[in-house]
Amino acid sequence: MKSIIWDWNGTLLNDIELCIKSINILLKDRNIREINTKIYKEVFSFPVKDYYKTVGFDFEKEDFSIPAHQFIGLYNEGFDSCSLQNSTIEVLTYFREKGIRQFVLSAMEHQMLEKTLELKGVSNFFAGISGLNDHYAVSKIELGRKLIEDFKIDTENVWLIGDTIHDYEVATELGIKCILIADGHQSTERLVQTGGNVINDLKQLVTKNILEI
Repeated sequence: MKSIIWDWNGTLLNDIELCIKSINILLKDRNIREINTKIYKEVFSFPVKDYYKTVGFDFEKEDFSIPAHQFIGLYNEGFDSCSLQNSTIEVLTYFREKGIRQFVLSAMEHQMLEKTLELKGVSNFFAGISGLNDHYAVSKIELGRKLIEDFKIDTENVWLIGDTIHDYEVATELGIKCILIADGHQSTERLVQTGGNVINDLKQLVTKNILEI
């Protein structure tokens, strides 16, 4: 049976502006130069601790857990301002009608992931979801292995669809196909450098029949 494993943040959920706004509040509080969308897409990475260092946080002065939890607080406060990416419902509905099993694999903490999927009204599209057990957004590789095992996902017939280099790394590690969408948290140029299949937006999955379904 064919399956899709979706990333959530930046892929199905358009939360980029909120992420930039939230990190800039933390940067301003520390008298560190704020960033814009272009810079964000060039520096955002996993594990996010490395990204925090890149934009100027000094973890000799404070523990990473402090800004990490402050960020989550700001993110939660502003979450209502986030919308789904254009065509998310259309695309999820299309693949459901094609009989494709759909899953979510996210670096978001699991309970928060469940809550945000519910708030955006898309939980019912997914046969299973998997998030991390903390807010430190380190890696999704082990979660992906467990998801494949728990739901007996056929690795020959599954695509991981995400918006970051880490999604490509996860797919490579798991031995599955990957499609990267370039309107999320990282720039087109960075995604193309992976050598993976990069498309402009979600709708192209349907209009160009990228998955050949």
